[in-house]
Amino acid sequence: MAANLLTLEAAQKASLNLTEGTKGHGVIHQAVVTYRANRRVGTASTKTRNEVSGSGKKPWAQKGTGRARIGSTRAPHWRGGGVVFGPRPRDYSKKINIKMKHLSFRAALTARIKGGDVILSPELKIADGKTKTFVKALSEITTAKKVLLISDKFDTSTELSARNISKVDLVLADAVNCENLLNYDKIILMGDALDTLAKRTAALS
Repeated sequence: MAANLLTLEAAQKASLNLTEGTKGHGVIHQAVVTYRANRRVGTASTKTRNEVSGSGKKPWAQKGTGRARIGSTRAPHWRGGGVVFGPRPRDYSKKINIKMKHLSFRAALTARIKGGDVILSPELKIADGKTKTFVKALSEITTAKKVLLISDKFDTSTELSARNISKVDLVLADAVNCENLLNYDKIILMGDALDTLAKRTAALS
């Protein structure tokens, strides 16, 4: 089977449960923001004047020296002093309810199919595990720069051949999410990935 475009009609015949009109477009943004926020580690941290090293002793007398008064060498305007309003460890994670998550996935998939960005292709297997071989095989399917390959499984040699290509990603059909679908120029469904997505969208309705 040669690679060909997945049309809306073909998707419906494959039992993909797609959205109608613009339904779900409003929650796509919320879903993507949630995915990205949940990847943030929130470990950025600075020390306040209570945490930096240094003595609490007053450097010099309050009066009589002709110098500005100072209470501690750990003051923020001193070198080595504490940081004012600096970043502190925090939790950036967000939540959306399960119905919104499911709807955003179906809406994103529908939009990409309507846009002519989803391609059906036989399973892509690179036996020698070489990047050059993978690039050549991929170029026969699409000339797009950013490509998402979706399959039920990838063998080790194929994953090895694709791992050095920064703008190409391999994702399993049962793990692909809304953000993945929107982040690439073209999406290639290989092997039985279409059937897996059909089962997922049926369960998400």
